[in-house]
Amino acid sequence: MTKQQTKIKLHVLDAFLFFIPVSLVFYYLHVHYLFTFFTTALALAGITHLMAEATAVIASKVSNTISALLNATFGNAIEFAVAFFALKSGLVELVKASITGSIILNVLFLIGIAMVAGGLRYKEQKFNKESAGLASTMLIIAVVGLALPTLYDMVVGKPAPAMNLSVSIILGIVYLLSLLYTLGTHRHLFTVERQPPDDHHQRWSLKLAVPVLVLSTAAVALESNILVNTIEPIIMNTGISEAFIGLIFIAVLTNVPEIANAITFARRNNMTLSLEIGMSSALQIALFVVPVLVILSSAFVGGSLDLVFAPFELVAVLATAMIANYIGSDGVCHWVEGAQLIAVYLLIGVAFYFL
Repeated sequence: MTKQQTKIKLHVLDAFLFFIPVSLVFYYLHVHYLFTFFTTALALAGITHLMAEATAVIASKVSNTISALLNATFGNAIEFAVAFFALKSGLVELVKASITGSIILNVLFLIGIAMVAGGLRYKEQKFNKESAGLASTMLIIAVVGLALPTLYDMVVGKPAPAMNLSVSIILGIVYLLSLLYTLGTHRHLFTVERQPPDDHHQRWSLKLAVPVLVLSTAAVALESNILVNTIEPIIMNTGISEAFIGLIFIAVLTNVPEIANAITFARRNNMTLSLEIGMSSALQIALFVVPVLVILSSAFVGGSLDLVFAPFELVAVLATAMIANYIGSDGVCHWVEGAQLIAVYLLIGVAFYFL
């Protein structure tokens, strides 16, 4: 792709920002909910593009591990905002499904499409086995933490609020300890030579990228509130379940920055960073965003969010954790492995649609 083509592409994506004022006008003038919904989704697409661009500029100045953490953190800001406003609206099942969907999407679809994108340019790609192995183990711990309250509810017949809070705190502590391990005591195991950014990332300086990222995050909160308020009439009038909207649509929409950056780095033969973006995002959702939402729910929303998931959601996350463990076993990948991961994601999506 030429520099001119890249510039045109970026202008097209930036044009989606036009839908920010459009969605606001539609929302406050009470235009039909479908128009408001789609304009808000397009606005979020434009905002997430800005977040991806700004994050890429900042990430080019730091190590792979910190770069992946930045991508996951600011990408998950969208997930967090949507989930918080959904909890305030009482859409608990949508929040749980979006949590499950984000974990599954980041491990299966994001990593899968990155492997395909990179594999179409390179016959074989290598990545850091230490990083992948730690992430897959952490994901299994997350599954155990999410499964125990669900099993308790099945056996006893009622949820245990104190257990939900205790598990959330433990998962949060484990996540912080993993950051200490990767960024502190054993960072030498995860240090990979940093690659220079693509030319189109140079259109912003670091000083400009930081405020753009902050303003984009604020805009995400505003648009997320509007999106949640338009989802409610869609559920009531179309019959589409909260679980399917959360698992597929919300999960995809809130993870656009990570998907875009993972593909970009895979095409630059940095599969380690692409894999870390997917794994870091999934782990941050399971071990940090979920505990914070549970605690905030207890404090501000009457404890509406618990860790009791539907059996099918739990099985899907468990299968994802097992596949993640297999992915990191050899440190080598190619495009057909990516196609297989995408296929598993699509199978799970189809199953949820017919539930």
